[in-house]
Amino acid sequence: MQIVNIHEAKTHLSRLIQRVVEGESVVIARASKPLVKIVPLDAPTENKARRLGCLSGEISVPDDFDQMGREEIERLFSLEP
Repeated sequence: MQIVNIHEAKTHLSRLIQRVVEGESVVIARASKPLVKIVPLDAPTENKARRLGCLSGEISVPDDFDQMGREEIERLFSLEP
């Protein structure tokens, strides 16, 4: 993690952003006191886009999936001891 002062951050903002995009965190400080941390957003990039249906045929969901554990759940939430 790189620590830079405000003046350096303003002067080299494009370079700092590129480093953050590549996965590095950057801390901006004033008078050697850390103020903020720049980190990449968690949004998927074009290369990491999520695909729907990518596990099609590899997993199966039982027909009674919505009933699994029903009795135990009812017991846990019932008012009777």
